[in-house]
Amino acid sequence: MIDSETLSLHETGLPVIAIIGRPNVGKSTLFNRLIKKRRAITDATPGVTRDPIPERWLLGNHPVLLVDSGGVKLDQEGLDFLVTKKSLGLLQVADAIVLLMDCTEVTAEDEMLISALRPYTEKTIIAVNKVDDPVRDDLVWDFHRFGYPRVIGVSSAHGLGIDVLEEQLLEMLDLEEVQDAPEETHRVRIAVLGKPNTGKSTLTNLLTGKETSIVSEIPGTTRDVIMGEFSYKGTAYTILDTAGIRRKSKVEEDVEYYSVNRAIKTIDDADVVLLMIDVTTGLVEQDKKIAQLIVRRGKGVVLVFNKTDLLSGVGNELQAIKDRARFLFPILSFAPIVPISAKDGLDVEKLLDCIWSVWRQLTKRVETAQLNNFLRDWSEAYQPPRGTQGHFKIYYGTQVSAPPVRFLFFVNRKKDFPQGYLQYLKNCIRRDLGFTQIPVEVELKERRRNSPETRL
Repeated sequence: MIDSETLSLHETGLPVIAIIGRPNVGKSTLFNRLIKKRRAITDATPGVTRDPIPERWLLGNHPVLLVDSGGVKLDQEGLDFLVTKKSLGLLQVADAIVLLMDCTEVTAEDEMLISALRPYTEKTIIAVNKVDDPVRDDLVWDFHRFGYPRVIGVSSAHGLGIDVLEEQLLEMLDLEEVQDAPEETHRVRIAVLGKPNTGKSTLTNLLTGKETSIVSEIPGTTRDVIMGEFSYKGTAYTILDTAGIRRKSKVEEDVEYYSVNRAIKTIDDADVVLLMIDVTTGLVEQDKKIAQLIVRRGKGVVLVFNKTDLLSGVGNELQAIKDRARFLFPILSFAPIVPISAKDGLDVEKLLDCIWSVWRQLTKRVETAQLNNFLRDWSEAYQPPRGTQGHFKIYYGTQVSAPPVRFLFFVNRKKDFPQGYLQYLKNCIRRDLGFTQIPVEVELKERRRNSPETRL
């Protein structure tokens, strides 16, 4: 049976290429090799990849959807059953299938996959992996005995045979290599971060309308960054579901270490970060550290207080939780708080409207003339204080980027420029220029020639 998430791969309108195989044959290494970036976690531990990982890939400058899948196992208990079900569900919807095998052995799981792929022989390539030197070339011939017309030797780790694989895929999909790649349309990118079991995958599945991520009560179920897409009120979104982030002392497995680091790196890939918080436990110190990373990178952030369905219903309970968050985490004083129940779909539209509002502020630009008119008013209302060498002066300012939203002010002296006055400028920018929900950076530069720039 095919789940809704697998069926939806064709909604992109792109040809789908699925990489299938048993655990630890190098599927994620091949996937990363083809897309030319470290999108999937690779580790010697079998079963690292659990959810299918789709990625837009240019094959001969034609956009296609390449999907890395979890390892298929014969022993299908617990999560292994869900992983195998999702992986085998790709067979019917894929336009091309790369069955990856290890040149050194054929296992019972390989035999099961060979049998399961018989109805899809015409769209299957057997890629015999780990052919790392010429000595192993002869091993590839043995895989022709399975009766599949397309058998090639590759080395995912060293890139050998990848050009032949790409040629075979182009021929199978009836595509010819072209010179120019099509332009990508912009999508608002959302990253979902937080502690384990705060409801990140549940929210991702709700927004995409599919089983994009495996949902389980087992902490650490999500390991790779899982990507999904959806539209809301005419705007296209990409959502990145990440592994739960725990304190370093709690991270014991190497795989989880890589998962956590990959999750943190999604901050750079995102426009808006949803910091998921279990409303029954509230914000913790680990959330504060994540928030500092988000603010430092100038990204939008929304505090999502999930699991409101579990609140006791006592009057002002939710408001008390919000007030405590504001008190304990002043660095997030600008960040909107949206309580939801991802499980019940409660107030999720409010969350999406908030994301759109944050995104609009992140991309907003202020004309220099307008900024300096306001700067004159701000300076008259509260003049810069006097220092040991006389009054500090601000001559003029300009917005230099968005996103991140960054302003540059030219001053007579930047050394010892009062931090309190910088904060005053930030508050005025938020209040009067419409940047109330996002981090704002202010830089100072002396009006002298060749003066180095200082970020404050």
